[in-house]
Amino acid sequence: MKIDLTDTTASKINNALVQGRRAIGTPAIGMVLTLVIVTDEEHAYDALKAANEASREHPSRKLVVIKRVSRSPRDRAQARLDAEVRVGTSAGTGETVVLRLYGEVIDHAQSVVLPLLLPDAPVVVWWPVNSPLHPAKDPLGVLAQRRVTDTYAAEDPVSELAARAANYAPGDTDLAWTRITPWRSMLAAALDQQAVEVTAAEVEGEGYNPSGELLAMWLADRLGVPARRTVSDGPGLTAVRLETKDGTITLDRPDGSLAKLSMKGQPDRAVALKRRETAELLAEELRRLDPDTIYESALKYGVERLAEAGGPAVAPAAGAPPKSPEAAKTSEAASEPSEPSEPSEPSESKPAPKKSASKKAADK
Repeated sequence: MKIDLTDTTASKINNALVQGRRAIGTPAIGMVLTLVIVTDEEHAYDALKAANEASREHPSRKLVVIKRVSRSPRDRAQARLDAEVRVGTSAGTGETVVLRLYGEVIDHAQSVVLPLLLPDAPVVVWWPVNSPLHPAKDPLGVLAQRRVTDTYAAEDPVSELAARAANYAPGDTDLAWTRITPWRSMLAAALDQQAVEVTAAEVEGEGYNPSGELLAMWLADRLGVPARRTVSDGPGLTAVRLETKDGTITLDRPDGSLAKLSMKGQPDRAVALKRRETAELLAEELRRLDPDTIYESALKYGVERLAEAGGPAVAPAAGAPPKSPEAAKTSEAASEPSEPSEPSEPSESKPAPKKSASKKAADK
């Protein structure tokens, strides 16, 4: 059942919810949380579809906040709230209210949302796109126990990760982190099978994929080893290699679905490691509402420290073919300084040997 309300109020929306429940004969019980989705008109359909699928596991009241910014000064001055109330099969498991804010109401979205929250139930706010710089200080984020963003939707994911670390507050999380849960579980299980010391790690994936940076930072943070981030054609993450004294542990997923785990002394094993849909990621995040301290620790390891061991991965410039070995040697020779006409001290005539990434980490 769907009820459309134009130029309405929060009180009328609550009355419409009661009317809808009576019409379909369903009492307002069984909902475990309020999910507030802050998005734009373009991404509202996909976000609500994912939330409806996630509500099968987490029955909830879903409040979709769409801020309709008008280009006309006259329209911007006219405050208006339109709502679309859905109950029954059209709302997934629970209830759905689509709120469209116009004019000055846009700046006071929390005043519209607050009367519609379920009493004595947790609140989760999700920004599928255009997340605020500091989610915990956002007017809607203040209402929530859990704040979900997605760094993958940002224009510059690596810079966004740095901003997330600088502005982190307990309760913040990121779907880019949720995407690597199967990878983290598989790697932890592999290390449980062999008591080996990891000396270095490498994460391979497509450029500008923040999940690769987060996975590399997690490995570096938990294992205390240098972790490199390299670029592949994807899709998503394609491989993780852990260097040990007994050989390399490799988790390779070239097709985005099936991975191969290779360890010395054991036969190669095929493991399911498919790329998950947004609904699965959201459902996982809704299972826990306490602060994720592992995510916090990995995030605060920092992309700056990751740069010491190879740097955050970026896609190559469009149209720039890779250099051949001969061209690389030529450019290196051209960049070397010519020999001085007068003899100099031995320490100045020979460059100091470069330290390896592991040696740098040991010096710190």
